[in-house]
Amino acid sequence: MEEPQEYVDFMAKYKDWVAIRKIGIRADTRPEEVAFYLAGIRALADSKAFSILGINTAALDSFADTITQGSRKNYQALASALSKMGSPEQKRTVDSACSNKDMMPLADTYLLTKVITNVGYDLGASQPAMSKIWKDLKVQKGPGRRPKK
Repeated sequence: MEEPQEYVDFMAKYKDWVAIRKIGIRADTRPEEVAFYLAGIRALADSKAFSILGINTAALDSFADTITQGSRKNYQALASALSKMGSPEQKRTVDSACSNKDMMPLADTYLLTKVITNVGYDLGASQPAMSKIWKDLKVQKGPGRRPKK
């Protein structure tokens, strides 16, 4: 097998968090494979950024799960979930998820994104969406996962 001439690399080390993602690009590497790995890097960085800022994402996830429970992918379900976003409970949840109140707008952003994705819509090119189009691209979960190329 030929040696890759190009790479998409992502390496991060912050306190006890280490993340390494790398894909070697060869002549037979398809554009969707590169986009798939970029989407994975984006998701990884996005999810970590909120916790680094001291936002309790688990509390926000729990609230999002509660207001989207049983929802199916349709605009009515999305509208129903979004109608609960201005509730006093939502405001309390966001407030309690932030040790620094300046982070509340970012916590709101995280929560809104979580609600939308829970209902089944993607806000960008995501690995789960791409894996539905290109069946050979699989989302790998857990520590120690390795890119296939």
